[in-house]
Amino acid sequence: MQPEIRPVTPEDAEAAAWCHLLCWREAYAGLVPADLLLERTSNLKRRIERWSTPLGEGRRRWIAVNPDPDAPVQDRVAGFAGIGPGRDEDAPVPFELEAIYTRRAFWKTGLGTRLLDVAIGKQPAFLWVFEGNEQALGFYRRHGFAPDGVGKHDPYFDLREIRLVRS
Repeated sequence: MQPEIRPVTPEDAEAAAWCHLLCWREAYAGLVPADLLLERTSNLKRRIERWSTPLGEGRRRWIAVNPDPDAPVQDRVAGFAGIGPGRDEDAPVPFELEAIYTRRAFWKTGLGTRLLDVAIGKQPAFLWVFEGNEQALGFYRRHGFAPDGVGKHDPYFDLREIRLVRS
């Protein structure tokens, strides 16, 4: 059975926060030093607050609900996507895919593609991805995104990011 994708609600904050932190652990293992990754993904209270805070104008989030009705709170959300107006001053297109993640158990099941389709469809968009995150880079390439030559340093995980654009 496939996860249901729907807009996030305030009641989803704890499960979405768990998904967010666990997705980071799973996606960035091997990219971010283990001690830094654990430190950056251990503040559940802060992440719940972030998921409980209303989004700014034009921003939206969806979650993919785990089809297992008995899943513990840590596993109730299988993935998520967030979009909004571009936050970069030199945004190459007006729309930004701010986040898209799925739990490792749902990698290569089509859930990421489903989340992308719900979030942005085929419209032009840009996003940021860590250099060296080959799984994510492959996913984005398959969906028409390409580097535009712009990069920056992410201080939270201490990694270089590159911007990808789909025109």
